[in-house]
Amino acid sequence: MDTNFRRISIIGLGLLGGSWGLALKKLGFQGRVVGCGRRAESVQRALASGVIDEGCQDPVAAVRDADLAILATPVGTILDLLPVMKASVSPRALVTDVGSTKGLICRKAQELFADNPLFLGAHPMAGKERSGLENASATLFENARYVLTPLRIEHLEDARVKAFAALVTALGAHPFVSDAASHDRAVAFLSHLPQLLASGLASLVAEKGAEDFLPLELAASGFRDVTRLAESPYAVWRDICLTNVENIQAALDALIAKLEDLKLHLSDRELEREFAQALELRKKLRETG
Repeated sequence: MDTNFRRISIIGLGLLGGSWGLALKKLGFQGRVVGCGRRAESVQRALASGVIDEGCQDPVAAVRDADLAILATPVGTILDLLPVMKASVSPRALVTDVGSTKGLICRKAQELFADNPLFLGAHPMAGKERSGLENASATLFENARYVLTPLRIEHLEDARVKAFAALVTALGAHPFVSDAASHDRAVAFLSHLPQLLASGLASLVAEKGAEDFLPLELAASGFRDVTRLAESPYAVWRDICLTNVENIQAALDALIAKLEDLKLHLSDRELEREFAQALELRKKLRETG
């Protein structure tokens, strides 16, 4: 596929960075894909598996002459990389990220970036419970919402942003525009809360299993489905929790209140209303794909 971007640099060669590289290859991208990883073995593995065309461990070298730089690292590292990108990329370039929280990233980018180079906050609503390049997939972004959080709404009319949105669409994803604050509140309920619920439930059962009769042989598909996300490592979630504390606390408070309400109505028909409301939401989810 021909795009406005001839040289794309991916900083971070884990699940999302690796999936970007594989998706570009699957698409038939005709330019060069440069990858940057902290460890030499990660870079070599990405080269050997065809994820990237060139590799290095220096982000400054990686983005030299790039038309598009994708920061595919944990949120804390993205924050550290923003001033490096500002000083290193071409004025014509677009810099974007895949961070799961957008508030701090966009505020810092607002301080650093003008229009040349241009920064576009982004978050693909796609992932797996297991991280790392070995779990990357060329189809990870297909049918996923790809949130765009521009620093200014007029940036959506910039040719570079339009080209990126077109590239995201070509990968099979669906661009979804939001401001950073609204994004962070929404994902606190729709992404971060499910993770903490899964991890908390699995941790609870691990504790109870040591003292009570809770044989894991009795854990059927329901428990396994609900705790699937518990396989996601803390290293992935540390920065997410640190950079969205207030929204996650509000989501946890709301869930605790809901659980208390369910507990109160275990023996009356009010519980039926909760099941009916939950069923309607599941129907809506199926309708939206």
